[in-house]
Amino acid sequence: MQIENNIPKIDLPENWIIGRLSKNDIGLLNLYANNPCRLKAGIFVLCMRGDFEASINLTHYRVEPGSFITLPPGTILQIHKTEGNLEIYFMGFSSGFIDQAKIDYSVLDIYYAAKDNPIVQLKERPAELLKDYFSLLINTYELYGGVLNDQLLDHLFYGILMGVTALYKDKIKETSNLSKSEQISKKFNRLVMQNYATQRSVAWYAKKLGITQAHLSTIVRQTTGKTCIDIITSMVIMDAKAQLKSTNLSIHDIAYSLNFTNMSFFGKYFKRHVGMGPLEYRNS
Repeated sequence: MQIENNIPKIDLPENWIIGRLSKNDIGLLNLYANNPCRLKAGIFVLCMRGDFEASINLTHYRVEPGSFITLPPGTILQIHKTEGNLEIYFMGFSSGFIDQAKIDYSVLDIYYAAKDNPIVQLKERPAELLKDYFSLLINTYELYGGVLNDQLLDHLFYGILMGVTALYKDKIKETSNLSKSEQISKKFNRLVMQNYATQRSVAWYAKKLGITQAHLSTIVRQTTGKTCIDIITSMVIMDAKAQLKSTNLSIHDIAYSLNFTNMSFFGKYFKRHVGMGPLEYRNS
């Protein structure tokens, strides 16, 4: 299949897609190289050969053979450098599919928990088994052209999430040992990652978490050293920067996508936090 045509920089044109990248497909990775971009799709990646360096949510990582990467919707991604004879397997699910997927919330919660630790290093045998699984699904995709009924696709997505749960079991145990305040803080961060584009009210997040705004503000400051507004703003600005640099969307459309009432308000908001206006930043 023509990978470059099937995987745009932000979302997927189909409910799901799967494939394999080699050194001949380096052009796809270069789509993510110049500037960070925000993923609307959820993507799973297995690196079997070669190395590459990437920033995931502004944290720098070196991806090596045997690395399994979980990139939930909302992830900010940038590829910095690739080396060696690449062999990379990937599977993606569109934002539209994930939003309507009939998956238990607790399982989806684990999926988003991978935000803090997106890369798991596998031993040789598990990595080979996962490669075989991806290869089987690639053959299935080529046979059916990516068209599966909703029930089968739900089962496929659920199976991948259960696999992610197994891979992250140690991290999940660590999370269960956190204090109540630390757990609330992590839940807040996850909610922000999922909703910052439409919700910037601390009161809204406090209500979702079932606590008062004052209590949430105190917990977040104590556990992170930042205010709730700091965390929400950092995600909004990161997204705005990514769209300004990696898309051709108008500033008006970017403002609209981030739920600003008008372009003027967005411009003032951006300049206050970045030190320059959106257009100046885009041209810098």
